[in-house]
Amino acid sequence: MTIATLGRSAALALVPLALAACTSLPGAKSTELVDIQPETFDSSAHSRHFAVSPALACEAARRALLSQGYVVTATKPEQVSGRKYFQPAPEHHVQLEFRVVCAPEQGDSERTVAFVSGLKEQYVVRKVKESASLGVGGFGSLSLPVEGGLDSLVKVASTTVTDAKLYQRFFDRLDGYLSNAVPPEEPDPGED
Repeated sequence: MTIATLGRSAALALVPLALAACTSLPGAKSTELVDIQPETFDSSAHSRHFAVSPALACEAARRALLSQGYVVTATKPEQVSGRKYFQPAPEHHVQLEFRVVCAPEQGDSERTVAFVSGLKEQYVVRKVKESASLGVGGFGSLSLPVEGGLDSLVKVASTTVTDAKLYQRFFDRLDGYLSNAVPPEEPDPGED
């Protein structure tokens, strides 16, 4: 190994340290997380008990989501997911996703605990920057940024929904569909 190669290797090793030092300079932007609420595990807003089979509870959950305009993205006998899209402003998009898992109560296949979790993701529309290059033989090339004409959705937030009243309304709607829901038929293992 030559001295020049050793010098380049040492310089490359110092680059991450120099960049890390820049982030602690006054005025540097912090990546510190804000508004984090520690878990308390003392609320039952995300679960309810039902005196039906898990497949029947999840079928009722599927119907509850469909009744409110959710696009059901995944359905299994004991799990269902649905997503709904909102656009509160021309440049602001929101996706709300619900995931429901229906688990049998211990020792009783006709009793279920349904767990639900909502995820809210927010996006904004941003213009995509494009660049144009001009190459001149013998002189090299010149690249200039050009204001782009393409829009792109950029995720700006992703949070778990914590509104206990929203979950209560979901469980009330699910309960309303329990009397009419029919669990999906299990596929025959011999069919492909």
